Amino acid sequence: MCMKYRAICFDFDYTLADATDSIVAGFQYGFTRLGWPAPDRETVRRTVGYLLEDAYTLLTGDRDPEHRAAFRPLFLEASMERQRRETTLFPGAPELLRELKARGIRLGIVSTKRSDTLEAILENRGVLGELDLIIGSDRVKRHKPDPEGLLAAMSRLGAGPEETLFCGDTVLDAGAAQNAGTEFAAVLNGTTPASAFRECPHRPGPLGPEAVAGRTIKRRQAWPAAFFLPRPS
Repeated sequence: MCMKYRAICFDFDYTLADATDSIVAGFQYGFTRLGWPAPDRETVRRTVGYLLEDAYTLLTGDRDPEHRAAFRPLFLEASMERQRRETTLFPGAPELLRELKARGIRLGIVSTKRSDTLEAILENRGVLGELDLIIGSDRVKRHKPDPEGLLAAMSRLGAGPEETLFCGDTVLDAGAAQNAGTEFAAVLNGTTPASAFRECPHRPGPLGPEAVAGRTIKRRQAWPAAFFLPRPS
């Protein structure tokens, strides 16, 4: 299947990697500094994938622009260096990226995490050179499910929607793929259940890791894609 794609783009958190510990630390520090109770780990996990300011509002109900803006620097104060040091790639993710790169497929990341944080993590894990581009939250004005980041990635990678696969772990990612007109692979490493993706406008079908990466990636190492969602008709 992967040979039909000229470009494959990935979300990052819970798609390629796990930064839970540092993200939770950032939320707990930021919330307590702003006078809110520290959220527990699972509560924070359910917000991963949202823009930080939106996650703050989801958990507090506070829509005040000044409070929303104040949360980000506090979060980064506690989490940024830890994310760069401690984030781990999922088993099979490095092999997946190297195999796809070797096949001549253009690769990108479209994430709500900052680009400089992504670049530092990927460099520390030895895979930054496998990526052709990184589009973080600081490089777009509108965030997923808006397709701005994914459309920009396709333009820079020289691929049309019919030649592009987007891989992500949330319905925000699925929505971005829908709005950009690409196919989508849902990943079940995060907190979004498979049932949530069945409600997406795409038609779901089964997808094994070999369908994305080829059978040269051993199943015991394989990065776990859950559903293949074709382009909307």
